[in-house]
Amino acid sequence: METGFSFRLNRKKLLKFLVHFILTVCSIVVVYPFVFMLINSFKTGPEILNYPMYLPKVWTVSGFVKVLSTLNIPILFKNSLLISVSVTLLNVLLNSMVAYALSKLNFPGKNLIFKVVLGSMMIPGILLLIPTYAMLYEWGWVNTYRVLIVPAAVSAYNIFLIRQFLTQIPNDYLDAARIDGCNEFQVFWRMIIPLSKPVLATVAILSFMDSWNDLFRPLLYLRDQSMYTLQLGLYSFKTQIPGQFLEQLWAATTLVTVPVVIVFFFLQRFFIEAFAGVGLK
Repeated sequence: METGFSFRLNRKKLLKFLVHFILTVCSIVVVYPFVFMLINSFKTGPEILNYPMYLPKVWTVSGFVKVLSTLNIPILFKNSLLISVSVTLLNVLLNSMVAYALSKLNFPGKNLIFKVVLGSMMIPGILLLIPTYAMLYEWGWVNTYRVLIVPAAVSAYNIFLIRQFLTQIPNDYLDAARIDGCNEFQVFWRMIIPLSKPVLATVAILSFMDSWNDLFRPLLYLRDQSMYTLQLGLYSFKTQIPGQFLEQLWAATTLVTVPVVIVFFFLQRFFIEAFAGVGLK
C-alpha cells in the first residue's frame, strides 16, 4: 500500500518536472530572438558580423544615436501610433457590436450572415488585392491614412472570436438589464463591454500587433515619406545601410519591437483569460 502510494507520488513529481521543463524550453525558444536582437543592438557593426552569438565586448548605444539622427523617429512613431490605435479602437468597438448582434439578438438571416463572415475567412486576401487596390484608387484613398485604417476596422476572425466568447454570457443577465429599462445599446455598453474585457483585450492586442507590424499595405498604398510608418521607414532605411553599420538596423528593429512588447505586457492577463475561458465568474 505504501509502495503504491510512493510510486504514484514519484510519478506525479516526475510529470510535474517534465511539464515545467517543457514550458521552460518553450519560453527560452520564444524569448531568445528578442534577447538576441536586444544584445546585438548594443554592439558595433563589425562585432555583429563576426560575433553575433556573444555578448558585446564593449556596450555601445551608437546604433540608437545614429538611427535617431538619421530617421525621423518621432514622425514615424506618430504615424504608426495613429494608424495602430485607430485600427485597434475600431476593431474593438465595431467587431464587438457585430458579435453581440450575431450572438444575442434574434433577427432574420442572422445565421446566414454568420456563415458569410466565416466564409470570408476562407478567401485568401491576395485574390482580392488587385480589385481592392483599384477600388481604393478610384475613391482617392491611396496615400491617405484612411486607406490603412478603414479596411482594417473590421475583422472576420475578431468577430468570430468575440461571438464565441459572448455565447458564454448567460442571457439572464441581459434580460434582467432589459427589465430594468435598458435599451439594446445600454445593454451592450453596460453589460456586454464590462463582461467581455478579456476577449476585447485579446482583440486589442491582435489588432494592434497586426497594424503595427504591417509592412505590405503601407508599402503598397503610401507615397509621401511624411506618412511612412515605422515598418516602412525601417524597410527604406535597411536598403541604405552598409554591412559594417548593422548596429543601426538592430537598434531600429529594437525601437520598432518595444511598443508591441509593452502592449502585450500590460494586457497579457486578459489575453490568457480569453483563451482559457475564465472571463466569467
